[in-house]
Amino acid sequence: MQVTVEIPDEFAGYIVPAGSNPARLLLEDSVAAAYRNRRLTMEQVRQILGFATRMEVDPFLQRYEIYDYTVQDLAEDIDTFDRLQKRKAG
Repeated sequence: MQVTVEIPDEFAGYIVPAGSNPARLLLEDSVAAAYRNRRLTMEQVRQILGFATRMEVDPFLQRYEIYDYTVQDLAEDIDTFDRLQKRKAG
């Protein structure tokens, strides 16, 4: 799908910084918003933006301050840390 968006010249600089590719910037902004709202999966983000691996998606999401780290992830990391500390001490 191709979409054409008209931005009044007096506002274009606020939306698309000088030197940026407007089409790519608006695509990335839209994809990040859709991912944040759980309308896209990480794999879909990867495909839409043309990233070769998931490892390229993480830095992209970080630029938009989107972190896939849940409370459950933290609890699991704490459990792992505790196990490793006990193994090291024992």
